[in-house]
Amino acid sequence: MEDGKKPGKIRNIAELARLAGVSAGTVSRALADKSLVNKETRERIQALAREYGFRPNQMARRLRTQQTGVIGVVIPLGHERRQHISDPFFMTLFGYLADELTESGQDLMLSRVIPGDDEWLDRIVDSGMLDGALVIGQSNQTEAIERVAQYYKPLVVWGSHHEGQVQCTVGVDNAAGGRLAAQRLLDRGATRLAFFGDTKGPEIADRLAGAQQALAGSPQATLRAFPTHLASDEMASQIDAHLAELGNDVNGIVCASDIIAMTTIRLLHERGISVPERVAVTGFDDLPLSQRMVPQLTTVRQDIAAGARAMVETLRRRIAGEDAPSTVMQPELVLRESA
Repeated sequence: MEDGKKPGKIRNIAELARLAGVSAGTVSRALADKSLVNKETRERIQALAREYGFRPNQMARRLRTQQTGVIGVVIPLGHERRQHISDPFFMTLFGYLADELTESGQDLMLSRVIPGDDEWLDRIVDSGMLDGALVIGQSNQTEAIERVAQYYKPLVVWGSHHEGQVQCTVGVDNAAGGRLAAQRLLDRGATRLAFFGDTKGPEIADRLAGAQQALAGSPQATLRAFPTHLASDEMASQIDAHLAELGNDVNGIVCASDIIAMTTIRLLHERGISVPERVAVTGFDDLPLSQRMVPQLTTVRQDIAAGARAMVETLRRRIAGEDAPSTVMQPELVLRESA
């Protein structure tokens, strides 16, 4: 201002429209950065809004559009009740999801759910607080998710896709990933294999099934499955017990996650067992941590960043009324020192 005084605040779009000499609709579109308003006019209106301290009423906009601007990110812990959100896989995927959502101006509501009944997801999606929901992992809650997906369309789940399912999923072909991991161990001469993972959830069950399929062409090879929690405070003691039971009767271990694999390698080291010379180990995920350990971890990569982009894009299409399908990504074997 010429007199050096701070300009008075503008209270609504109509006042800003009068000041700019345009219609209220033009102001609304310019503030939303719509290309229907030419670039010069958009920038002039946005500059006036900043100068006069005008911020659009978000509540009014949401009432007008019938959208909250909030996306729910839900982590169900049905069979892994002691698992923490700080789990590296959760945090990696959540970080990518947050980047995708917040860059487009949407807010997140994070829910860590320990299901106590079959209606935990109903309560979240029926709350009226969300435009849609992203579920990280199916846990042992496939039936509850499937039922909600029949009536609530803006729902996308990170997990396994099975023929005939209603829920829209984004995830890797877990069975193919399990085959890749087991085949790598077979190719380097391992014949006494073990699988560490909890198969109560469909993703890890598929990884075990894939590993078993790889052994079909190697009749001399064996595979023993050992239930192994993803919860960090139970994992190490379980793996230690598995290794004690196996003794020398193992030369390759297929781990259902990178964290299980890292813990396994540490415990093998404590037992004086060299990796991969005596026992080769594979992981699953290709988390950033997998390259920062010694030995570096051979693992099955699922492209978490691409998966997050696909989840958000699929959810946006479903919010817009499209019947967007599931996405099945192909896994990739990443060879490093542990196998």
